[in-house]
Amino acid sequence: MRLLFLGDMVGKTGRTAVWEQLPGLISDFKLDFVIVNGENAAGGFGITEEIFRETIAAGADVVTTGNHVWDQRDALAFAPREERFLRPSNFPKGTPGRGSGVYIARSGARVLVANIMGRVFMHPELDDPFQAGERELAACPLGEQADAVVIDFHAEATSEKMCFAHFVDGRASLVVGTHTHQPTADHQILNGGTGYLSDAGMCGDYDSSLGMDKEEPLNRFLSKVPKGRFEAANGPATLCGVGVTISDRTGLTEKIAPFRRGPRLEETAPSFWT
Repeated sequence: MRLLFLGDMVGKTGRTAVWEQLPGLISDFKLDFVIVNGENAAGGFGITEEIFRETIAAGADVVTTGNHVWDQRDALAFAPREERFLRPSNFPKGTPGRGSGVYIARSGARVLVANIMGRVFMHPELDDPFQAGERELAACPLGEQADAVVIDFHAEATSEKMCFAHFVDGRASLVVGTHTHQPTADHQILNGGTGYLSDAGMCGDYDSSLGMDKEEPLNRFLSKVPKGRFEAANGPATLCGVGVTISDRTGLTEKIAPFRRGPRLEETAPSFWT
């Protein structure tokens, strides 16, 4: 199974680039499943139902989120009724929406996708992500109720991300970190067969500060006095993420490589898909 994960969409330029390019990527690479993190898609803060639906219409199978999931109040209303929209599963019991789901890939495979948020340097501080991961895997084990398991681990600290990946190694197909908006170069297959990347990066304008227009963040570092609001940068977007080939036999990762396409970063795509 060929799976593409795209990092956080940031603002109009990020989401538009995903919508415009994703249909072609699915066709060109014969992708079986696509996951997109959408938590910063609405002006850099949160996501609306309209943006969510446009992302699904472009070809995403699931949209994950993170700590900004409720920045647009609209999300509280549509989260409970949209099965392909995920918020972190370790929010307290009773929080609207769902933290995981099983979806059918174009190949017919059953894919468990879980969205889990770390706690180190993160706000709000949610329930234990390791226990949340254990619950998700126990409820839908790889090789039994799921043919593949993908976890979007939305966190700041790479140590927490890596320890979580080692915790589920051999029980998940892929663990991808999101949140920092900066793509890392540590894609690998762990000893037990789980694919891993500390951070997928973002889909947005990299002539920026994490997708935000760089003037106000720079001002705050220099003066410590806010002059205005953070606004999403609107220059040409670069898509960032990771591509994997998952074994139909074991459900574990066979090959993994970063995906980057756009004007700012060196372009790369999984050579094993061509």
